[in-house]
Amino acid sequence: MTPPHTPPTTSNAVRPDTPPAGGAFADRLIDAVRAHGPLCVGIDPHPALIPALFGNAGPQAARAWGEALVRLCAGRVAVVKPQAGLFERWGSAGLAALEHVCRTARSAGLLVLLDAKRGDIGSTAEGYVAGYLAPGAPCEADAITVNPYLGLDTIEPFVAAATSAGKGVAVLARTSNPGAADFQALEAAGEPVHLHVAHALAPMIERLRGPRTGWSGLMLVAGATGPREAIRLRQAAPKALFLVPGYGAQGASARDAVAGFVAGPEGVEGGVVNASRAVASPAGAMDARTASQWEAVVASALAKAQAELAAAVGSRA
Repeated sequence: MTPPHTPPTTSNAVRPDTPPAGGAFADRLIDAVRAHGPLCVGIDPHPALIPALFGNAGPQAARAWGEALVRLCAGRVAVVKPQAGLFERWGSAGLAALEHVCRTARSAGLLVLLDAKRGDIGSTAEGYVAGYLAPGAPCEADAITVNPYLGLDTIEPFVAAATSAGKGVAVLARTSNPGAADFQALEAAGEPVHLHVAHALAPMIERLRGPRTGWSGLMLVAGATGPREAIRLRQAAPKALFLVPGYGAQGASARDAVAGFVAGPEGVEGGVVNASRAVASPAGAMDARTASQWEAVVASALAKAQAELAAAVGSRA
C-alpha cells in the first residue's frame, strides 16, 4: 500500500470572495461523467463485507480495503462515495481511515462525495463544513450529503462554502429506503414533501450552477427505487444534479436509476448512480485469497455495472 498523502495546509476558513479552485463542482462532475459514465462507487466498510485478505474487520482493514477500491476505481469512474458512519463506528481510528481514503481518492483524481447526511443548526453546520467540505479540511471531500429537515438555514453554511470553493452539496429529497414513505411521501398543499424540499431549494440550486454546463452542484438525492418520483423531481428541479442510491443490491434496475436523467449536449445525463455492495462486495470477493483475484472479481462487477448503466442511458436517448 502507498503511504498516506499529507493533508493540505490551507486554512479551513472559506472567504466569500475566494474563487472556486478548479472550477464549479457540477462542471467537474459532468466532465467526469461524460468521460467515464454515471457510476458512483460506494465505499461502505461493513465489517461482514471486508474480505479476510485485508485483515480482521476493523479500521486498518477498512483503510486497506478502501484504498484498494480507490486504486481500482481511479481512471475508471467519476466519483466514489465513502459512507462516514461505517468508518466512524471505530472511533478515532476509523476517522483516520476515512481521512486516508478520501485523501487517496482525491489524489488519484477521483471526486469524493462523502455520505455523512449532516443536518443541524447553523453554528454546528459550520463545524461540519470545517471538518469535511472546506479547503484543507481534515477529511476534505468534494461534496457532502445533508439532511434538510431542520430547515434551509442549516443548509446555508454548506452552500456558502460550496459556492466559494467549487464544492457540492447533496440534499436528501426522495431516498431509496422503505421508510422514505413515512415522511417524504406525505402530501402537503397538494404535493409530496420531497417536492416541497426541491422547490424550497431553488435559489440554492441556482447559486451552485456551473458556468460551463449549467448543471447545479446543489444535488438532490433521488432514490432509484422511486423512478416516478425522480421524474417529478426533475420537473421541479431541472438543473439539479441527482445522486441516485438504490441501484443494485437494493433491487432497482439501471433503467429505474436513470429515470430522472435528461438529454444533454453529449447524451442523456443528470447525475450519478451509486452502487456499493454490487460493485465493492460482489459474489466471490469475500473468497479471494490474493489481491489479483480480488481485483479481477471487483473489476468485473464494476464493468458490469457500467455496461448496464450505459445501456440504460442509451435506451433513453
